Amino acid sequence: MTGALTLTNSQLGVLLAEAASRAEGQLARALRRASRKSITWPEEAHILHFEGRSLTELDGIGPRLARMVEGLLNHPPPEVNPVNRHPFLTYSQVAETLSANPDWLSMLRGDLQMHSTYSDGYASLEELAEAASERGYEYIAITDHSKALKIANGMDEERLMQQMGHIDRINENLAKGGRRLRLLRSIEMNLDPEGRGDMEPEVIGSLDLVLGSFHSKLRVKTDQTERLLAGIGNPQVHILGHPQGRMFNSRPGLVADWDRVFATAALLDKAVEIDAFPDRQDLDVVLLERAADHSVRISIGSDSHHPSQLWYIEFGLAAAIRAGVSPARILNFMSREELLSWSAELKARARAPVEPAL
Repeated sequence: MTGALTLTNSQLGVLLAEAASRAEGQLARALRRASRKSITWPEEAHILHFEGRSLTELDGIGPRLARMVEGLLNHPPPEVNPVNRHPFLTYSQVAETLSANPDWLSMLRGDLQMHSTYSDGYASLEELAEAASERGYEYIAITDHSKALKIANGMDEERLMQQMGHIDRINENLAKGGRRLRLLRSIEMNLDPEGRGDMEPEVIGSLDLVLGSFHSKLRVKTDQTERLLAGIGNPQVHILGHPQGRMFNSRPGLVADWDRVFATAALLDKAVEIDAFPDRQDLDVVLLERAADHSVRISIGSDSHHPSQLWYIEFGLAAAIRAGVSPARILNFMSREELLSWSAELKARARAPVEPAL
């Protein structure tokens, strides 16, 4: 192994994705899968290789791919171009960061984005609640998709009201059982390119928390500052979800005057999100550093679609640490009462009558 040219898991993910673009059929699919999985490998591949262990210990790596990765580790290329895969943290980097800052995990009160079978998730509210309770959470936000996102089985107003009743019943049972956890009545509301939501204000106003997210026209290369400002300025929105719209090995993310976006969010006391899903990691560390300069409120969500993914929130914590975000600006470190007081103040402001111009 050449010490000066040791490839990290992040770099291997890039090389596997590039190999997939040149391959066909089953091999191309396996390479793409391994490229995505490289983000969550618990150990650096080069360490396993150096110790003489099989690379098939790594998720997504079979015997054929193990030989390919061994070849890359033995003869690494002179440079690795990250393109749409930078700067994505790998789990080994996340674990190292959290190990050096153990208090951050202990300060975590809850998770502010996850999905259930009410939209495109694979677990019931009860299953999510049980898993979150086992993690010691004080609250979780159930943020199923809204009606315009049909591909994700988005909820209309009637189904959202049914879910709110379901959440209330679960919370009653949690309280009777002496459990600390409470579910927040929330939603990931789809925003159109003009920043408008797709749900009736009267129904949305009954929620504890509204995450507003763009899910269309995310590959445009023109400046999208006005779109992002419209989303933040939407009176129904408390948190701007995955603002960049980037995706590992797929989309580089929107182009915008991010300093203006963050300054506006801070002025309105809105939050911007770290979507901690490994393939998203949005906002990334570079933009989070700029958000921290503006003292913007930060919300962290695992974007879990199954209880087994709740641990993804660690990617968001590590990104915030690396970016120098103050714990005082992170919603997930608030008590439930503090969080609901903040969102209630935003809702009151949205209902306040607008003074006519003189």
